[in-house]
Amino acid sequence: MRALNSSLRVFGALLIGASLAACPYANADGQYKVLHSFGTGKDGAGVFAGLVMDGEGNLYGKTSGGGAYGYGTVFELTPGSDKWTESILHSFCAKPWCRNGASGLSGVILDSAGSLYGTSNTATFEMKRKAGGWTFLVLCDCIVPSVFDAFGNLYGIGGPGKHKAGAVVELSPVSGGWKETVLYSFCSQRGCRDGEPPEWGLSWDAAGNLYGTTELGGIGSPACSGSGGCGVAYQLQSLGDGKWKYHVLHRFAAFPHDGQLPYSGVIVDGSGNVYGTTLEGGSTRNNHGCLVGCGTVFKLTPEPGGHWKETILYNFPQYATDGNGPIGGLVLDRTGILYGTTSGGGDAVCQCGVVFKMTPGSNGKWSYTVLHRFTGKDGWSPQANLIFDKDYKHLYGTTVSGGAGGAGVVFEITP
Repeated sequence: MRALNSSLRVFGALLIGASLAACPYANADGQYKVLHSFGTGKDGAGVFAGLVMDGEGNLYGKTSGGGAYGYGTVFELTPGSDKWTESILHSFCAKPWCRNGASGLSGVILDSAGSLYGTSNTATFEMKRKAGGWTFLVLCDCIVPSVFDAFGNLYGIGGPGKHKAGAVVELSPVSGGWKETVLYSFCSQRGCRDGEPPEWGLSWDAAGNLYGTTELGGIGSPACSGSGGCGVAYQLQSLGDGKWKYHVLHRFAAFPHDGQLPYSGVIVDGSGNVYGTTLEGGSTRNNHGCLVGCGTVFKLTPEPGGHWKETILYNFPQYATDGNGPIGGLVLDRTGILYGTTSGGGDAVCQCGVVFKMTPGSNGKWSYTVLHRFTGKDGWSPQANLIFDKDYKHLYGTTVSGGAGGAGVVFEITP
């Protein structure tokens, strides 16, 4: 199973090592609440991935460590009248077999029947609810699950692909198992201009096309901060009859203050516009704490002739107070407002990260608002996408560490 590039999590690890000082800045309009703090007893630890919610309002996620054997957990949080209750659904690596592996950093997804799918460092798995607990079934060592289609086919990133640089893969249910089909293998173009390796955050548009990002590839040095390239945003166009066509929408570091390193995929609105974040890049003015910029929020707009126009909606010029290093992606509400997190910044002392929103205005201008600045005691370094509940009243997210147990939190914020 492909491992996530270490640079992403090294960035977060640097933040975790600092002291849990309280931040003096007041938070903005977001009402913040910790639903669960990890790190006590046989609980999980280290929440790098985001959450999913079922139709009854239960939250599911995965920790990278902790649990009964120290290799991570799958957990459920159930809402109650005054608090949420955690249940450990699975602890990874039950020795001596360890066929299910160690948890890894990715999360879980839900199918229409309420079954969970995810990956460890050795296996793609399925979990189904049964009387008195959950079953755990290893499907293969093939993909990091991301999205389903209307026919129950599962899509995700897998490796190594034809060129040992990762691939987008479809798993189709067949009698007795799943059929694996590689839709695209990365580094198919000279110099990996098409990107490599892919990140796990795939998204659909209304026409049934898939969208995602790659960590590296695209444009190389000297435009990029590293020699491996700065990543691309891509589309896999559905041509019907199981055929797909790959398109690069944007190669990052295309101009001096462009973003670099898009880690968390993209989202698509009803008009076909694509939104995402980059960990680095953007303007370096006033960004004394970021050598090549503290990251960006970007928009890609389709134009005639199959071209796409990138617009930088926000870079992070005040890295200490407004946040920096958005590792997680974005989520849209019903009115077109974007919400996201940064893994650092928020305060010059604690640098614990923020939750932010971006509101579209006239003439294509967007306003940026910090909803919450983390203090360490309420969570430290959010590195995953937020999700909304079904009524768009509350946002839910995770942090890598911090909280009462020091091993991360699940939080709710009312924007």
